[in-house]
Amino acid sequence: YFPIGVVAGISPFNFPLNLAVHKIAPAIASGCPIVLKPSSLTPLSVLALARIIHETRLPSGMVSVVPSDRMTGNLLVSDSRIALLSFTGSPSGGWNMKSNAGRKRVVLELGGNAGMVVTPTADILMAVKKAVAGAFSYAGQVCIHTQRIYVHESVMGAFRTAFLEGVLNLRSGDPMDPKTDISVMIDEDNALRVESWVNEALEAGAVLLAGGKRNGRFFSPTVLSSTQPGMKVCSEEIFGPVVTLETYYTFEEVVNEINNTKYGLQAGVFTHDLREMDYAFRCLKVGGVILNDTPTFRVDHMPYGGVKDSGFGREGVRYAMMDMLDSRILVKDKCSSCI
Repeated sequence: YFPIGVVAGISPFNFPLNLAVHKIAPAIASGCPIVLKPSSLTPLSVLALARIIHETRLPSGMVSVVPSDRMTGNLLVSDSRIALLSFTGSPSGGWNMKSNAGRKRVVLELGGNAGMVVTPTADILMAVKKAVAGAFSYAGQVCIHTQRIYVHESVMGAFRTAFLEGVLNLRSGDPMDPKTDISVMIDEDNALRVESWVNEALEAGAVLLAGGKRNGRFFSPTVLSSTQPGMKVCSEEIFGPVVTLETYYTFEEVVNEINNTKYGLQAGVFTHDLREMDYAFRCLKVGGVILNDTPTFRVDHMPYGGVKDSGFGREGVRYAMMDMLDSRILVKDKCSSCI
């Protein structure tokens, strides 16, 4: 395996250091120079990392960080000297970049509206605890944010009561305070967008179980029920502190409901039934099925990525490296004169 050449990485705002390193580390390990454009909203973390890298013995120019606006960043997409483009961000931005990338390889880690299932065999209190964190950590600004929760009708009452209690007990405040559970969104425009999607759902018949209020950049932890698949809070990536909570009756039905979306990043299934585990893994159209945890679960070395509009390719150091390498075979004859 040989390095393919220069890699261009474009990373988002929500995990400004971690998601950038998911591109930088495999590039270094593959022997590929990388030019990374961080989000224009959060460039400082990666610039601090670049200063540290500059003090190491890594060859000069191996890692370059270029803070810029989107127009300047588009040059990384179209430049023919770039061998691979690795983009993490919105689906609309990612697919547009792919169409302008020419012949270079493209890896897209895009959005989702992840579904989570709670079955009758689940540990309800554990599922509630993990669901609250999966739905509202980082104000829901996570690609694998738990957005759609489906609970079997036999345990919905117990789950809903405990879940709403957990949501109402979330502590808002300064994100630098360790006691804070939820804080502001990245900017007011996104908070306004979330507010409009929630209001649109309520006007179309959804029921508000908690939250639904905006104060500047802060949007309160929100739970909706009686939603329909066509509502934006269900069909799109809300990327905010909003979750839908719905009842299901059969496991096959709920798998179909989770698949009823243009996205396919990850799904979480709380069950101790081996048949349901197997059926979920075989039939859910996602890049990752997380058993007895939320779809928000990720560790750095796992193959991470999605299908459908959630993109293609995989991150995780080993898996990202494979896209940054060319395989080459050497075939040698039995040459008697070789020395």
